[in-house]
Amino acid sequence: MATLAEQFLTLEEQERINEATRQAEARTSGEIVPMIVSASHDYPMAPVVGSVIFALPLALLLTPYIAAPLWLGHQDMWIFLAMFCLLALPAHTLIRISVPLKRLFLNKNQVDEEVQEAAVTSFFGEKLYKTREENGILIFISVLEHRVWVLADRGINSRIKPEEWQEIVDLITQGIREKRQCAALCEAINQVGNILEKHFPIKPDDHNELHNLIIR
Repeated sequence: MATLAEQFLTLEEQERINEATRQAEARTSGEIVPMIVSASHDYPMAPVVGSVIFALPLALLLTPYIAAPLWLGHQDMWIFLAMFCLLALPAHTLIRISVPLKRLFLNKNQVDEEVQEAAVTSFFGEKLYKTREENGILIFISVLEHRVWVLADRGINSRIKPEEWQEIVDLITQGIREKRQCAALCEAINQVGNILEKHFPIKPDDHNELHNLIIR
């Protein structure tokens, strides 16, 4: 079964992203690497929280109706615990395997931290810091969280304001919401190329040092 990252773009769209990257890098010595990952973290607490939110009120509501006919009293703890477990276990499994449901119970602060950490780890893991002019830039998309992170090497950060990267993030994020992620990512790559071209124009001996598109 295809992963979230593999489902994010069709094969045709992947080639469009590769071509957009090649065209952008043909104008600059900077290295642009779009990376798409299924998720930045497993978020094991999301199904736990979701199952509790689902099972607790239902167990409280159903316990009196089940306990009364059995002459066990309306507040019987054992009936409540049994009902809670019967409801919580399938809910936990459903939320764990369902992307839309799991997304509902993600903690925003944790998501931001995990995506940032995953982007930094990927930046160093893919050796974007080893380009000749320290001008590698990672466009990191984490599909589960619907988060985008742009991370640039120090050669770029010393010349370009962070606000310009936020515009790129907003452009891609909006495209994902509108389900036109390929078009938005192509446009973002083109804009990154325009930005880099001003500060890092192409050189006669320039060559592609990094991947054009990474999907994990």
